[in-house]
Amino acid sequence: MKKNYLFKLTLFFIPVLALFLMSNAGGRFAPASGSPGDGGATCVACHNGGNFNASATITTNIPVTGYELNTVYNVTVTANSTAPAHGFQLTAERDSDNGKMGTLIAGSGSQLVNSDGNITHTNPNQSSWTFSWRSPTTDEGTVSFYAAVNAANGNGQAFDGSDQVVTTSSSSPSLSISEARLLKFEMYPNPSSDEVTIQLPSGTEKAKVGVFDYTGRLISSQEVTSSNRKVDVTNLVSGIYIIRVTADNKIGAQRFIKS
Repeated sequence: MKKNYLFKLTLFFIPVLALFLMSNAGGRFAPASGSPGDGGATCVACHNGGNFNASATITTNIPVTGYELNTVYNVTVTANSTAPAHGFQLTAERDSDNGKMGTLIAGSGSQLVNSDGNITHTNPNQSSWTFSWRSPTTDEGTVSFYAAVNAANGNGQAFDGSDQVVTTSSSSPSLSISEARLLKFEMYPNPSSDEVTIQLPSGTEKAKVGVFDYTGRLISSQEVTSSNRKVDVTNLVSGIYIIRVTADNKIGAQRFIKS
């Protein structure tokens, strides 16, 4: 009788386990983007131990100066690795409280999960996924996109200790920034070939400086302070960039010319 019970129990768990493995191959349904709102959770608990020299990027067509309200933008998650298979999960959150922000819209090879708060792959045969995000109808401040990417060995199995998970993020401010949240700063010399000085407003001791190209791609970032205000631009190719400065929940941006 006991053997018969164990046999039936085994038969029950076989399809359950198979469904679990298939769901991983077709995307993760539980929150696992690595975001603060998802508790930092990723797929690393099931997919780990491997090394495929993996990295990941998030790119959007949101202008560096910020997103407009109630507007659809393209978002692309790209996995870079030597692995034969890949997967991802992404979410969009408000910086103010890490709540879900805007509306994710699935594209080719992707699907919405977690009550449409996250987006994930539908199969592991892609290494880049493009989908859409509609910005909110009211100003909710800066949006941050968080993604966890799995570089997998392609055997369709979890827990085998041969996959690699990496995370990445990208942020964009709102164009509807109120005067109270606008950071006004001075920047000189402009143009420059080697370095630029960021003059923070009175009372601001430190700030984060991001240098973006005109496609919105983050080139470099660093922290400046009231006593260390220099940003090295020596390695930039000659052209036009956007320098974005954030501090004390305020944000400002200016155009910069690398000579």
